[in-house]
Amino acid sequence: IAARSVAIPGASRWFAGGMVTYASSSKFDLLGVEPGPVVTPEAAGAMAEGVRRLFGCTVSLATTGAAGPEPDEGVAPGTVFVGVAIEGRPTESVRLRLPGDRERVRQIGTISALDALRRRLHR
Repeated sequence: IAARSVAIPGASRWFAGGMVTYASSSKFDLLGVEPGPVVTPEAAGAMAEGVRRLFGCTVSLATTGAAGPEPDEGVAPGTVFVGVAIEGRPTESVRLRLPGDRERVRQIGTISALDALRRRLHR
């Protein structure tokens, strides 16, 4: 998501930064996600809130999921949760069920997460 975002000229005017918290412990320690399963809508929302807090920004986006090929935490491959945190609004999470192999899930997940953000901003 970050790579796709900063490919746009002038992105430094609106993109504060990004984090890859792949290990569950990083989600707990850095983003304030409650210990427990991390492939959940609650974890996605907490991740988005943690990123927004750390970067001091008004809008943030986070994803967590099972890209495959194996299930993760009992969650089927292709399941992705997107958290959107916008200052002054309740944080929301969206569940996606995406087709394809690991790379396709990551690509479609990125596009879908950005679309979820776009839809939330236009409400």
